[in-house]
Amino acid sequence: MNFTLTCNLSFVRFRSFNSIWFRIVSVREGVISMKRETRRTFKEMAYFSSLGISVALAIFIGLGIGVWLDRKFGTSPWLTLIFLVFGIVAGFRNIALVIKRARKL
Repeated sequence: MNFTLTCNLSFVRFRSFNSIWFRIVSVREGVISMKRETRRTFKEMAYFSSLGISVALAIFIGLGIGVWLDRKFGTSPWLTLIFLVFGIVAGFRNIALVIKRARKL
């Protein structure tokens, strides 16, 4: 199957090449002249947005390993509970590391 994407850009009309260049330069200058506080805020938001995923992933990995070991050795529910606790501890460790990194920004 081949899909083709066609775009009709005839509605975008510029008076000259200079006007295109001016718009490109103004966009670049807007990004470059971003305040340091704004950049710092974006970095902090990136760190904190990854926090929920890393905590949930640590808990589910611990739970998955525990369930797999319980099925393999027939020790239900003990290894599941132990590795679930390990996952929760790893999740809280991730929270501590993210807070520590955010303070360095």
